[in-house]
Amino acid sequence: MATLIKAIRNQIQFNQEQLAAALKTTVGTINRWENGKTIPNATMQRKLEIFCRRQKLEAFVGDQIIKSYEYVSDDGSMILYHGSKKGIIGSILPNSRKETDFGSGFYMGTEVFQPLTLICGEEAPKMYALKLNLKNLKVLDIPLDMDWAMLIAYNRGHMQNHSDSTLYKQYAEMANGYDVVIGYIANDRMYQVINRFFDGDITDIALLNSLSALKLGKQYVCISRRACEQVEILSERTVTSFELTFLREVSSVHREEGRNLADSVVKQYRREGKYFDELLKEG
Repeated sequence: MATLIKAIRNQIQFNQEQLAAALKTTVGTINRWENGKTIPNATMQRKLEIFCRRQKLEAFVGDQIIKSYEYVSDDGSMILYHGSKKGIIGSILPNSRKETDFGSGFYMGTEVFQPLTLICGEEAPKMYALKLNLKNLKVLDIPLDMDWAMLIAYNRGHMQNHSDSTLYKQYAEMANGYDVVIGYIANDRMYQVINRFFDGDITDIALLNSLSALKLGKQYVCISRRACEQVEILSERTVTSFELTFLREVSSVHREEGRNLADSVVKQYRREGKYFDELLKEG
C-alpha cells in the first residue's frame, strides 16, 4: 500500500504531518507506510477508508489501487495476472473448475483489473504477476468471433441438451492436444450480455458487436501440466481490506457501464443475426 497512501496524500496536497493528524497517528507511522516497511492494521485501514470518503476520493482511490498492481517487466516481456482466493500453494496445476470459459486450467489475464474483480469478494485474496514461456507449447489462439462465444457456451454447459449435434462435438474437441488456449475475457462487464445470448434474448450479431464495443482483454489458460511448468511467478501480494472495499465499488460501476453499453448495442442490432438455439439446430 506504500505507493497508494502516498498517492492519496499527494492528491489532497497533504504533507505527512497533516495526514498523520487527520488519521490520529504519528508522522513516523505515515513514513513507515509510505516506505513499505509496515502496512496499516485493520483499524487504521478503516480510518483511512473513512478519510478518503470524506475527501470524495472513491474514484481516484479505485484507479490508484488497480495501477498499484500493474507490474513492469525488466526485459519488456508480457506480464500476466492471476487472482487466488487463498494463494498458490505448491506447483501450479491446470485444475480450476471445469465450468469456466475454456475448461479446466490455470487462468491468467493481460488486464490487472479482471482478476482483481474476481477475488474482491474474498477476505484476504492473493494477487500474482506472472510470465509464461510459450516456447515448445502448442497454442490455440481464438479470435473474437463466434468460435470464441460457442467454445465458452460448450465449456459453461449451455450445449448439454444438444450433445448429439455436430456443433457440440466440434467445440468439445476444439482444444484437444493443445497446451495453452488464448482468448478474450468474458469479464464482469460481459457476463450479462453473453448469458442473454445463451438464453435466446439476443442474436449472434448483437453479441459480437457488444464484444467489440466492450474492448475486453485476453486470458491465457494453461490446460496442460507442461504449460503450467512454464509459468514463472514474479510477484505475490495480499489484497488488503482497504483495497477490497474500493475494488468492489469499482467492479459494480464497471458492470453497470458494461450493461448500459451492451444494451445500446443490442437495440441497434436486435433484428440482425441468429439466436443461439437456431445456431445449435443448424449445427
